[in-house]
Amino acid sequence: MEFLRSFSSASSCPDIYNSTSSSLILDHYNFTGRLQHRKPSKKGVNAITILFLCFSIFIILENLMVLLAVLFGVRLRHRWIFICIANIALSDLLTGSAYVVNICMSGDRTFRLSPVLWLIREGLLFVALAASIFSLLLIAVERYATMMKPVHQKTATKTYRIYIMVLLCWVTALIIGFLPLMGWNCVCALRSCSTLLPLYSKSYILFALVIFFIILLTIGALYFAIYCHVRSSTETISVRSRKRSLRLLKAVISIVGVFMVCWGPLFILLLVDFFCNSRNCSTLFNPEWVIAMAVLNSAMNPLIYSFGSLELRKAIATLLCCCCLKAGLCDPKTFMSNETSSTSGSRHSSLRNSFSKVRNLSTSPQPEPKNSKKTRLSSTTSCLSASSG
Repeated sequence: MEFLRSFSSASSCPDIYNSTSSSLILDHYNFTGRLQHRKPSKKGVNAITILFLCFSIFIILENLMVLLAVLFGVRLRHRWIFICIANIALSDLLTGSAYVVNICMSGDRTFRLSPVLWLIREGLLFVALAASIFSLLLIAVERYATMMKPVHQKTATKTYRIYIMVLLCWVTALIIGFLPLMGWNCVCALRSCSTLLPLYSKSYILFALVIFFIILLTIGALYFAIYCHVRSSTETISVRSRKRSLRLLKAVISIVGVFMVCWGPLFILLLVDFFCNSRNCSTLFNPEWVIAMAVLNSAMNPLIYSFGSLELRKAIATLLCCCCLKAGLCDPKTFMSNETSSTSGSRHSSLRNSFSKVRNLSTSPQPEPKNSKKTRLSSTTSCLSASSG
């Protein structure tokens, strides 16, 4: 703690953890110019705030649906790719929640916060950002290890390893996100304060940016190596396996690409913040839309998962079906009639095929039929049985 404070704070710095005065935050906003360029607050809640709040709640519900679908709807939920998808959904869920907290504690309420609450408010977004980046790195490393060194491991061993790496991702994200709360801040060093985040030290922002850039470059290098390997190994792997690998690779690259498009402007703004002196850069005084674009990434990821995985789409559809039935929004008789018609249609086609097979028995001998698999109940039928019970 004392080591972190030595980066930006003087030895005579007061203890912010026992301080409840909001004048400290007011002084920092005034020094960086954010106070003079704040829009005049209106009584009540304006339309933009309501829009951002609804957007954040949509992100929370969307990622919660993906998380529940992976945990309870996917048969192969213990596969490493679904564990990583659940991890990214959890980080996006935290992003939406942190944005709700940020909206509810912003405006005039900012100056009524204690320094510790202000650092927690901003630290939650940094934790979510770090967790998202580490999750993308985890997917890239696992994909690289699977493609380049396909060593056969026991499923349980690999699953435990993934769980340990996910835990390390979150521990590291919490440490990086809450470093300012631990002491790496500019509470007692106004001249080293950021303009975007008036209680954050510029040295901490540069540190976080360097870490994130290194991780993103590593992710790009790993996927480039995987792509070159898949393109060059046309003779050693089957066409079907190659197409499946390329499809999964495109889905994961699209996640990284959307991440860069959404978070890129905020990264650039933070970089400008580090090199620009306080009050000299007008682009730093109103970053709300840039932050909203970064949060947009958390709304895009579930759509990418759904388009990229048929099994996840089925799990999400099953979850929505069950929710609608239990909430009484849909009539179970409609689904039962659809099930009956589809079942009768399949029976009709199967009888027709049976008659054609019997007719062909007299002309040509047929091989012995294979053991047919047991027919699985559809997701709608299982929903109906669950809702009626």
